[in-house]
Amino acid sequence: MKKLGPFLFSSTSIHSKSPTYLFPLIFSQFSTATPLSSLAESDDSSDSEPCDLSLAIIEPRNLLSKSNSSTQGLHVLDLMDRGSIPVDAETYSRLLKRCTQLGKLKEGKSIHAHILNSKLKSDIFLRNSIINMYAKCGSLCDAKKSFDEMLLRDMVSWTVLITGFAQNDQSAEAVGCFLEMHRSGLKPNQFTFASVFKACGALSSSELGKQVHGFSVKSGCDFNVYVSSSIVDMYTRNGEMGGAHKVFDEMTERNEVCWNALIAGYARKGEGENSLEQFLKMQRAGFEPTHFTYSSVFSGCASIGALEQGKWVHAHMVKFGCRVIAFVANTLMDMYAKSGSIEDAMKVFDRLQKPDVVSWNSILTGLAQHGLGKEAVIKFEEMLKKGIKPNEISFLCVLSACSHAGLINEGWRYFELMREKEKYGIEPKMEHYVSIVDLFGRAGMLDQAERFIKSMPIEPNAAIWGALLGACRMHGNMELGKLAAECVFELDPHDSGPHVLLSNIYAAAGKWGEAARVRKLMKESGVKKEPACSWVEIENSVHMFVANDDTHPQKEDIFKMLDKLGVKLKEAGYVPDTNYVLLYVDKQEREMKLQYHSEKIALAFALLNTPPGATIRIKKNIRVCGDCHNAIKLASKIVEREIIVRDTNRFHHFRDGSCTCGDYW
Repeated sequence: MKKLGPFLFSSTSIHSKSPTYLFPLIFSQFSTATPLSSLAESDDSSDSEPCDLSLAIIEPRNLLSKSNSSTQGLHVLDLMDRGSIPVDAETYSRLLKRCTQLGKLKEGKSIHAHILNSKLKSDIFLRNSIINMYAKCGSLCDAKKSFDEMLLRDMVSWTVLITGFAQNDQSAEAVGCFLEMHRSGLKPNQFTFASVFKACGALSSSELGKQVHGFSVKSGCDFNVYVSSSIVDMYTRNGEMGGAHKVFDEMTERNEVCWNALIAGYARKGEGENSLEQFLKMQRAGFEPTHFTYSSVFSGCASIGALEQGKWVHAHMVKFGCRVIAFVANTLMDMYAKSGSIEDAMKVFDRLQKPDVVSWNSILTGLAQHGLGKEAVIKFEEMLKKGIKPNEISFLCVLSACSHAGLINEGWRYFELMREKEKYGIEPKMEHYVSIVDLFGRAGMLDQAERFIKSMPIEPNAAIWGALLGACRMHGNMELGKLAAECVFELDPHDSGPHVLLSNIYAAAGKWGEAARVRKLMKESGVKKEPACSWVEIENSVHMFVANDDTHPQKEDIFKMLDKLGVKLKEAGYVPDTNYVLLYVDKQEREMKLQYHSEKIALAFALLNTPPGATIRIKKNIRVCGDCHNAIKLASKIVEREIIVRDTNRFHHFRDGSCTCGDYW
């Protein structure tokens, strides 16, 4: 009886003429085993047939056991060299498959070298498996080298390489490889097209994608559900939702992938309503949502701040037993934070067993958006103590939090920390420099902000000068604001924001002629300002308002509520700040203008249409004005409600006469 190793076992004698089709079977009933090396030896001193392990049964977990003696590195390869295991394609295939599954690049290279020294070195099936192994292990250089060394290539060879490039973010190489394949005369199959469409989507090349789409139609592969799903995804990633919908509507067969692609496409474009609509249609069509579905819908809800819908989708996920895994939790946190409920975002984070760096970044971003700078710093320090290595996004989040909370020293310390080579050695990007300019600018340290810009190792862009311009508007520095504005005009002449800021700086300083000149320049240049508006959502309906809005069906009740609230505000000590009316009119008219700002109209409407004590959520497309901030702060105490206002910069939580921003925003 032969001694049997830890992963080869047989209770019968093994003969060289035994059929090899039993070789891949897994046999694990036997638990007592002896070293593998003794397989080729016999404990019985009597004459016996030589041991041929062609029928040996190898447990997959032991296929890549290390060698103790040879340079090959794997025990199985040693046995093949000794003749104890047959050198055949099936054996090599199993070994390569195991390396691919486990991402074992070093072991895969050993097997590759062994194949090159065997009689099977030209076997096209094995050579394709080698390319696939290298690609799945992330070694595209080795995959391409192996491909180039092949004397004979088939459609699978090309497809495996194209797929490898596409899945490893080398989309240009994937498309180039596809063109070479076409020139070689080989016809692509559905897997080839699916990978090429993925690459076209990643390249955001609409024209190229359309050409490949046309080629797939000529090849007759466009009706394949996997190809069609890839085409839908490609169009959505190029922002062409019309083209994506056309392909989707023409599909005779659909799967979860094409639904997910459509839902994710709308979410990426910030069209949360359409994303939710497709989510509902998907279920009515009989398809169950996947983790990817929920993640995309949460992103869609986050883009429009749809808290109630987001909560409903969260409840739906829990009801149907879909476990909250890391990447879904990250989008769920983002949804709650961007929809105004940082408390719910914190609850999701606290329930994560092993939050990764993306999870930490998500909660840091949320805290920064809600002006909870000190809490963000505490969370960041906790992240460092737990051994989670921050990346460039982590530092950007904490810098933004420090900027919004006026934490000058902490912000500068983190900026220095990220650049320390012995610590993290992260080279700051433009966004980090913008955060530092914003940090100094908000604090009124305009000279220091200007010196910082001049000391930057990279050329400042429009965002840098825009941050300085915003700070100049905030603190009334006309000369520096003019300089910053001129730089922005040169770098980004079509952005209306800097023109408006400069005009407002002049108007606030009483330079009405200069303000008019900037407005005239905007008109002549074709630069259009987006009208300021505020909106609230009541029972799944969005109600939008602009300043002096008299178009709403409830306009009479709204204006009565505004007058009533105005009286109570003045009784509580509110004094209209007419500095925020940048028009050349008298004081009385300025006060009237302030009373009918869009966020105040939205507040009055919400007070009329929500139950007493309910939280009011208002969104605004530009920065909330200082006068409205003061008025809403007092109103929260008068009406005994929490009022949450989201503008382009952050969230303001008004409670009992105060704001979480501490009047620093």
